[in-house]
Amino acid sequence: MRVVIAGQGYVGLPLAVRAAEVGHRVVGYDVDERRIKRLAVGESYVEDIPAERLRPLLENGSYLPSAEPSDVAGFDVAVITVPTPLRDGVPDLSFIEASAALLAQHLRPGASVVLESTTYPGTTEELLAPLLEAGSGLTAGRDFHLGYSPERIDPGNPTWRLENTPKVVSGIDPASLAAVEGFYGGLVERTVPVSSCKEAELTKLLENTFRHVNIALVNELAMFAHDLGIDVWEAIDAASTKPFGYLRFTPGPGVGGHCLPIDPSYLSWRVERALGQSFRFVELANDVNSHMPDYVVRRLAEALNERQRSVKGSRVLLLGLAYKKNTGDARETPAARVAELLVRMGAEVRAADPHVVVGVHVPEPVIPGQRAAEHDPHGDPFGAVRRVEADAAELAAADAVVLLADHDDFDYGAVTTHARYVLDCRRRLGRGAAAVEVL
Repeated sequence: MRVVIAGQGYVGLPLAVRAAEVGHRVVGYDVDERRIKRLAVGESYVEDIPAERLRPLLENGSYLPSAEPSDVAGFDVAVITVPTPLRDGVPDLSFIEASAALLAQHLRPGASVVLESTTYPGTTEELLAPLLEAGSGLTAGRDFHLGYSPERIDPGNPTWRLENTPKVVSGIDPASLAAVEGFYGGLVERTVPVSSCKEAELTKLLENTFRHVNIALVNELAMFAHDLGIDVWEAIDAASTKPFGYLRFTPGPGVGGHCLPIDPSYLSWRVERALGQSFRFVELANDVNSHMPDYVVRRLAEALNERQRSVKGSRVLLLGLAYKKNTGDARETPAARVAELLVRMGAEVRAADPHVVVGVHVPEPVIPGQRAAEHDPHGDPFGAVRRVEADAAELAAADAVVLLADHDDFDYGAVTTHARYVLDCRRRLGRGAAAVEVL
């Protein structure tokens, strides 16, 4: 089949590559021409898709990266995998709307359109369907198939990949469900059909709200346990030995990516708008997790104070700018807030991250030497941070080292050997070294 994947980010690119690998003719469409130029020469900016997977598909013509709207014409299946950010607490569906307008121009009878972008329950039927119908003159269900299948991409996870992660699928009617399930059945090992698009949309929000709330629980426990002189990590290890009724979650400097800082708020917004009620668990979790970077900086300030130093004028080395280990994904990363607060307090902030590359994972700074985000909301949030290698000289020169993302690439032996003080937000180093303090 001729397949169009609208959006070539962490979700769309793996899906496009997988579809091409199983034999479809795939157009990977993205409005970001920089991305398309990189893909066209076989350069990937997503760790899960190495160049050796991408280049053979380009050479045999099964995958075409494109920013040209006319290239989406003639599709049998189109999947929308575009961002759905929050703007001042309100869902921004403009990328979905733009994708729908483009696809509608080329929608043919018998074709299928699937939404994968995370959104509130009702989006597929109440927003996407009318846009496709208005732009095409066709009727959803009667003339074309329409469904929703929530993405379950976990960047950097070597065990659970697109093809072996169960795929929830749905359609607006039985024929649409059959078409959607048939498409994904050729890409993944197992599909999980649900009765309607709203259940599928809620499934994604339930998964992420579950994680968000439980991470907030252990984050708040970590703060209280520290003040009480209790080792929360040891308690978590002990609780994790229970074989039933418990799932392990660990503290950290905050949450990042699209899933946790944004997705649960979609559900909260929908509940408030449709029912006039607040989703208190989500709002409380948002409050706890969004303030973890502030807590990290406070702990660092206290540690420097004990060493007769102030934050102002101190040299601080941040290890890891991504929101999680072994990935270059810096979307909504808590490291940005930590860096911002430290710079504002007068610290000399440096950072090392072998995965997060300027111009690839974060945009180029708008004004050199200044924090680009102050001038451009889509600019580099680390514009005021000097990027360095985490070598012995940098570690030794820092008044404090803060481990934010515990990438396997870091030399942790060198960290404990050369650093004068380390605030370990991931318990990667443990408590063996005298200079190491765990969050």
